[in-house]
Amino acid sequence: MIKFALKVVILAAVFFALTRFDILPGLDVVENPDAPLGVYGTYLWIGLIFGVVNAIVGPLLRLLSLPFVVLTLGLFLLVVNAALLALTAGLTDRLTIDGFGTAIIGGLILAVAGWLADQLLDR
Repeated sequence: MIKFALKVVILAAVFFALTRFDILPGLDVVENPDAPLGVYGTYLWIGLIFGVVNAIVGPLLRLLSLPFVVLTLGLFLLVVNAALLALTAGLTDRLTIDGFGTAIIGGLILAVAGWLADQLLDR
């Protein structure tokens, strides 16, 4: 449980960096300064939603798309990660994605950040 909470914080930090420093144009977070944790609570909320979507829907989507993943030598996982990010944006009104290319790049960055978080937290 603590590992998942730390991963949510890391994902929230990645969302913060991507949107606040305009690293990925087209990925926008509507901040809520009146939230209990302020502006940072918005990013924690989005990180939590993405973490839950990635933990519940992610394995099922990866399993169902396994033939395409094998056929494309793993490149279809970029589409799966983009779909998970788009699903997160669909579940909350605080996250907007402008297009498929933004979702692909954002999904790739979040997948790498999630993998790094898993590597750091497993030690």
